[in-house]
Amino acid sequence: MATARIPLNPEDASVLAALLRERVIALGVLVDGAPHVGLLPFAVGKDAAALLVHASGLARHTRGLGKGAPFSALVHASDAPGADPLQIPRVTLQGEVEPLEAGTPEHEDARARYLVRFPESAQTFELPDFGLYALRIGEGRLVVGFARARNVSIGDLLAVSRARPA
Repeated sequence: MATARIPLNPEDASVLAALLRERVIALGVLVDGAPHVGLLPFAVGKDAAALLVHASGLARHTRGLGKGAPFSALVHASDAPGADPLQIPRVTLQGEVEPLEAGTPEHEDARARYLVRFPESAQTFELPDFGLYALRIGEGRLVVGFARARNVSIGDLLAVSRARPA
């Protein structure tokens, strides 16, 4: 029997929405069979079902961004001096990578979303070694504080994306 999904409470939804407004992720991928973590700027894809990253082929982490490759991405709130680091709100998202093919409607939509968030990156879209990738989210785990953790579903991400401005 399937368990019913419990919707995010308003406070947790607010925390998740704030995390999706952060600017960088710690992205974990497999490169040559070993784990590798890179720090990348990200934008949120349509309906928050994916994170969008624009990465150089010269970067080691990009070798782990092949079609269907697994990823894990961590987004966390800023650390405040003197604060308990275990209380920093964070969300870890896992799923599969999808390289986006230039010239397709999905690529153009993702490019536009990324440029709204990072207009200064327009010049890197002109460089041949850069690619745009959708990190398709399968599941996640939101930690709001000590003993305050819950699973995050695509439904949760969709609900948060519909409730917040683009």
